[in-house]
Amino acid sequence: MSKLEEQLQKNILILDGAMGTMLQEYKFSEEDFRGKRFSDWPVSVQGNNDLLSLTQPEAIATIHRKYFEAGADIVETNTFSATTIAMADYKMEELVDELNYESARIAKEVAVKMTEENPEKPRFVAGAIGPTNKTASMSPDVNDPGFRAISFEELRVAYKQQARALIKGGADILLVETVFDTLNAKAALFALDELKEELQLDIPIMVSGTITDASGRTLSGQTAEAFLISVSHISLLSVGFNCALGAKQLTPHLEVLNRFANCGVSAYPNAGLPNAFGEYDQDAEEMARQIREYLEKGLVNILGGCCGTTPEHIKAIAEIAKDYNPRKIVKPEFSTAL
Repeated sequence: MSKLEEQLQKNILILDGAMGTMLQEYKFSEEDFRGKRFSDWPVSVQGNNDLLSLTQPEAIATIHRKYFEAGADIVETNTFSATTIAMADYKMEELVDELNYESARIAKEVAVKMTEENPEKPRFVAGAIGPTNKTASMSPDVNDPGFRAISFEELRVAYKQQARALIKGGADILLVETVFDTLNAKAALFALDELKEELQLDIPIMVSGTITDASGRTLSGQTAEAFLISVSHISLLSVGFNCALGAKQLTPHLEVLNRFANCGVSAYPNAGLPNAFGEYDQDAEEMARQIREYLEKGLVNILGGCCGTTPEHIKAIAEIAKDYNPRKIVKPEFSTAL
């Protein structure tokens, strides 16, 4: 924790880019996803990117290495959906411990090697904890608004299991990311707080929400300020936003966090907005130009990329970020206005 906080005060830390975007370049088939071990699995597993940590580990390690070589200080583990809740789609709930452990181990191995090559630039691993495919705040059934497909307790148990395996595998940070439902995130934070106490381990925690549309709110209806207040009961290394929006559209929401957050502020937007085919066209130079506004305004401590970003994007971001100081972390003054 102290080493990361020290780095956070000295430099803008660079987070990696998209794992899924990089994996798409491999064009893995169903057989590639299965490997020998899962050749007889009863359901299709193509698209289960987290499984590739077991069946295509060299590809995962190569992607981590490329992001570190591009200038990243932190890479995320390949575990966005590695909970029993999300893995139920593939009947792979029993693999959750192994998926998280191996994903963290692979990333940590690469991080250690890169740090040994350049001790002046220590590299870190963030255990990626995604939002799951269920929401605790809203009903999936329009005819039954009181129905919930998941409970707070089920989320707490699942997140705690995931985090324990990530820590065991070597994660330096736990990153609760792409938060569209703050109640899901609060279940994760409750689980992490319990785990830290049980293990007597002061592992840093990052939280990153996602603003889903032009209304400036999360899917569960919170503004940036409300989201921040909702997760501020726990000590955080950083709070921020990722996904859904491009760098330009994310700026006003980061300004809110900059005003009120008493920890670091992170941002890893998409490479612009998706086109009609769901693809991201914004190149590295254009994304870096838009992100420069964050730097000029002193809004961030941690910068990276989400959907559509590649090592080229991260390299361009790292290149401009080195010329700026990180955001100053000060005690906020929350608004009392209605």
